Amino acid sequence: MHAGEHRLGANLGAANAVIAGVEAVCDPAGALYLPQMRLLVVSDLHLEKGSSFARRGMMLPPYDTAATLELLAAVIARHNPALIVSLGDSFHDGHASARLPAPYVSRLHELMSGREWVWITGNHDPERPVGLPGDVADELAIGPLIFRHEPQSGSAPGEIAGHLHPAAKIVRRGRSVRRPCFASDGERLIMPAFGAYTGALNVLDRAFRGLFAEDRLLAFMLGANRVYPVGRSVLFPG
Repeated sequence: MHAGEHRLGANLGAANAVIAGVEAVCDPAGALYLPQMRLLVVSDLHLEKGSSFARRGMMLPPYDTAATLELLAAVIARHNPALIVSLGDSFHDGHASARLPAPYVSRLHELMSGREWVWITGNHDPERPVGLPGDVADELAIGPLIFRHEPQSGSAPGEIAGHLHPAAKIVRRGRSVRRPCFASDGERLIMPAFGAYTGALNVLDRAFRGLFAEDRLLAFMLGANRVYPVGRSVLFPG
């Protein structure tokens, strides 16, 4: 399989991608699994976003952390990774980890038990999370891959990043569908946001310019239970 090719993954509903020669499974939940490394990648969990907004007088239902951890637990159970890399903005602000209610702290400890975990720093959470195990790094290199929060234009092949919350829009029979997506050209991949209250930016937005070879760009759109690889030629702005 060559870089940029894809097929349905071994996991029902998933799709496979290749990043700098490394096979990866795009999970419908928005996580990336690298089976050869037993490595699971998630990005932009934005835990405690609801409580962060509440502190500023903007009320959101206070269920985002519970929903995100429930989804994360299901993905971990599905793949049983030896290493999990959380690609930054794991917490919505620098004090969010300290605000985690005790049941959520316990749940995270359970999910982290028996495996390695690396918190990549993000623009929302540049410091080590309070009261949680795991290593902290600005970026992490493993084999031909490098994991960081913000994608860097012109960087070497193998970058897996988050931050931009990509989404893709297609039109079929006069109806438009817009969904979060993985975005990749076979050399780098940008992750969708995993958090329950996160928004998304169209992959054709100017913020993505220069990051991909446009003729090889694929948007791996997240459906309810399946990932749909879609080529650049059928994507719409907006």
